[in-house]
Amino acid sequence: MSDTRRRVKVYTLNEDRQWDDRGTGHVSSTYVEELKGMSLLVRAESDGSLLLESKINPNTAYQKQQDTLIVWSEAENYDLALSFQEKAGCDEIWEKICQVQGKDPSVEVTQDLIDESEEERFEEMPETSHLIDLPTCELNKLEEIADLVTSVLSSPIRREKLALALENEGYIKKLLQLFQACENLENTEGLHHLYEIIRGILFLNKATLFEVMFSDECIMDVVGCLEYDPALAQPKRHREFLTKTAKFKEVIPITDSELRQKIHQTYRVQYIQDIILPTPSVFEENFLSTLTSFIFFNKVEIVSMLQEDEKFLSEVFAQLTDEATDDDKRRELVNFFKEFCAFSQTLQPQNRDAFFKTLAKLGILPALEIVMGMDDLQVRSAATDIFSYLVEFSPSMVREFVMQEAQQSDDDILLINVVIEQMICDTDPELGGAVQLMGLLRTLIDPENMLATTNKTEKSEFLNFFYNHCMHVLTAPLLTNTSEDKCEKDFFLKHYRYSWSFICTPSHSHSHSTPSSSISQDNIVGSNKNNTICPDNYQTAQLLALILELLTFCVEHHTYHIKNYIMNKDLLRRVLVLMNSKHTFLALCALRFMRRIIGLKDEFYNRYITKGNLFEPVINALLDNGTRYNLLNSAVIELFEFIRVEDIKSLTAHIVENFYKALESIEYVQTFKGLKTKYEQEKDRQNQKLNSNRFRRDAKALEEDEEMWFNEDEEEEGKAVVAPVEKPKPEDDFPDNYEKFMETKKAKESEDKENLPKRTSPGGFKFTFSHSASAANGTNSKSVVAQIPPATSNGSSSKTTNLPTSVTATKGSLVGLVDYPDDEEEDEEEESSPRKRPRLGS
Repeated sequence: MSDTRRRVKVYTLNEDRQWDDRGTGHVSSTYVEELKGMSLLVRAESDGSLLLESKINPNTAYQKQQDTLIVWSEAENYDLALSFQEKAGCDEIWEKICQVQGKDPSVEVTQDLIDESEEERFEEMPETSHLIDLPTCELNKLEEIADLVTSVLSSPIRREKLALALENEGYIKKLLQLFQACENLENTEGLHHLYEIIRGILFLNKATLFEVMFSDECIMDVVGCLEYDPALAQPKRHREFLTKTAKFKEVIPITDSELRQKIHQTYRVQYIQDIILPTPSVFEENFLSTLTSFIFFNKVEIVSMLQEDEKFLSEVFAQLTDEATDDDKRRELVNFFKEFCAFSQTLQPQNRDAFFKTLAKLGILPALEIVMGMDDLQVRSAATDIFSYLVEFSPSMVREFVMQEAQQSDDDILLINVVIEQMICDTDPELGGAVQLMGLLRTLIDPENMLATTNKTEKSEFLNFFYNHCMHVLTAPLLTNTSEDKCEKDFFLKHYRYSWSFICTPSHSHSHSTPSSSISQDNIVGSNKNNTICPDNYQTAQLLALILELLTFCVEHHTYHIKNYIMNKDLLRRVLVLMNSKHTFLALCALRFMRRIIGLKDEFYNRYITKGNLFEPVINALLDNGTRYNLLNSAVIELFEFIRVEDIKSLTAHIVENFYKALESIEYVQTFKGLKTKYEQEKDRQNQKLNSNRFRRDAKALEEDEEMWFNEDEEEEGKAVVAPVEKPKPEDDFPDNYEKFMETKKAKESEDKENLPKRTSPGGFKFTFSHSASAANGTNSKSVVAQIPPATSNGSSSKTTNLPTSVTATKGSLVGLVDYPDDEEEDEEEESSPRKRPRLGS
């Protein structure tokens, strides 16, 4: 099967009427027992697998196009095509098909798809009428010709007969001569008829006619005919555009005349399809399928011819990276590569792979690094498009380049950091370029498309690189706009060549805004002021939303690396400052970031959230939202509902103990009452468990305790007795202390009523809990959870106020199995015992 005559590409037509490449192989025609007939078989040249097995059906219409294409339909919406490398191979298979169907190989189509009634009508016609008789090609016959062409479009068999007649008589060139005469005579009526005629001929969907119409000799006259649409008051000036406005620029002179002609032809035919011809109706959408195929295969041929010319591509790259190249020339070179990459999408996978590897070898990525940093907006935009083709094709190739680059370059000039900088500094008010670049970054950091081999794991290597060299650049705008540290902002402004001021324009409505950012000093989390003012410039808010979307993606896919980054940078606290933004979409992005973290149900994250009291800004946002029923309200409720449904105990306890009094008035959902119920149920379970352990003391241990008690010297009376047996578990004495703890807590609650959250509006509370670093370390004195902080953490040594470290006893609070007269003394000793108290709810 090494015979190149039989080498073919297999294509299928998709729903968008575009040809999809199914692979390259070698075709043969043979009898297949399972299909009970002669069939076309195509086996892949790479592994010999079967790409195509299609029975040659006697009633299927096969079309031969452009000498190297065979096209047919196997079902109503399933079109197939074989593209042969050589004309001889196409002719050979075409003869086999015609032999099976009993047709003459000289025909271009073997069958016509017509309905039954139409077939019966044509069977009744005499044999002499196998072709349509065309009127003589004269000015006074143009109306008759136009009526004839229009009338046959509804009948497949009549379209075929008309196409054969036009082809055999060289009719199209005669029509175009009449067009020139009508223009010279300013015969408007004739020109309108010629528009209908040429448009109708295009709708015949015949490749052999296209080859005539789109030749250098005829194509401009065809375009001229299509300028005179009867529906328009004035004719269009398409020829003027194609010849004067649209200039063909050879960035490097193309010496191959055939290649140059093919480029011209493809551009003009694409212009006819996209600009001149009206959008086809539902009934006409299949009329131009051959025109689409004509353009498609032209593009394949252009890319292949350019790729084979190594001198041409080498010269293009040499000029692109040459510092002496002027900006205009470099702009043309970048636009050439953009078109070149767009055309490459028509290649089959193996050829496309070779194409991009050729570009990589020639240095496309270092070249992009240069042009993406240029001031010219058009050049940057084109470079971004090229970069998107490369990332879409092979993200691993891009990742490998940037990791090698990191060994030789500073972080500031790394390709990925250049891309991030372009995203941050996008001047488009709608950040269209930034959105595109964010999508490319997400593809690059997506572990799903990272390779894992025996020798190395791309995922771990690249993510280590990204978090060490690039993450600080990505998060810089976020950290800058949520920080009061001016030094940090000044560093950020100096870090980038582009001024940040056009993005972070100060708001005129807030007098406290700084010049470099619209961050107000009011009520940054942890302060005592009333209201945090977040970046209220719309463009800044959009940019921060994009960064948050990318960080949220990282939380979902980079568990280990992003967790370390969030903890080290206290990132969630900074993000939650944005809950106060006047732009609801930005507040929702911040909330979504927290929701993804909580959705992981990771206790490391949960401890970080509770110790840092990071629910406060979320609850404040809910209360500030008041009674408005909007997306923010629903998103916050959903967050707490998730915690309730998933029964995340540590978060449930934190929310109920710290915020329930502010939330209990919210009754339009049962979420918060449900959280309280879960909390109480868990507390009851813990009590039952501890009580059960308390009363399961071993009988032998009790006897030993009793014996030791009576053997004590009277001098030791009044002191705690410590049994010389195995040290009891902390849980054993927990019920005593828990009751003492709860009694003290009730006493303290009655004293602390005056410290309840202050109501800022009807039905709402506002919390002012500390957000300092000490809160993040677990020193929140409001928490009811027994955390065992240092004795001086709250500045008091009182046993009644420092609940986590000591508890005031209540005499006779719990009766044991054996009531000894000196139990009171034992209780007093337990009170002063240095043993660590178990945590409530542990």
